[in-house]
Amino acid sequence: MTNVTIFGTGNMGSAIASIAAAGGASVEHLGKEPGGTVTGDIVVLAVPYPSVADILATYGDQLAGKVVVDITNPLDFSTFDSLVVPADGSAAAEIQKALPTASVLKAFNTNFAATLSTKKIGDLATTVLIAGDDQAAKDQLAGVLTAGGLLTIDAGSLKRARELEAIGFLQLTLAAGEQISWTGGFGVVR
Repeated sequence: MTNVTIFGTGNMGSAIASIAAAGGASVEHLGKEPGGTVTGDIVVLAVPYPSVADILATYGDQLAGKVVVDITNPLDFSTFDSLVVPADGSAAAEIQKALPTASVLKAFNTNFAATLSTKKIGDLATTVLIAGDDQAAKDQLAGVLTAGGLLTIDAGSLKRARELEAIGFLQLTLAAGEQISWTGGFGVVR
């Protein structure tokens, strides 16, 4: 059985927990405050990007050797008009630099919580795009998600996180501008 630790108990953290549990994984939630123990083989950072630094500072040693899933969209929340990572980088790449012995993956940032919970985007099945440099880690996450009822696509190496974050940024700004619904978003037709 796969053990999943999720930082964050908001809509995204709850939706991901539900999918992981439906796929047969055990799930624990942790806050960023010191005192918890990371037991998961897969650790999901289901928090806003500004909260990641505190989690890494507090739990970094416990994340060594783990599969760490970055779901963040590193938006400038003061303007909602740009990303706060270098144009040739990504939040996931920054996390990988901070956790050199972890296998960092980018996933879920192009999905809304509602589409994860319902497992649908309109008439399409919800698909999670996964980017990362560790194929075994990507396969492990994909296994949990497909067992939980979602589709997955291997989006390539961790370098592709930059494009995933751009898609996530566009989708968020469209939803905030009421151009698309928070229960909608981008779907994949195969």
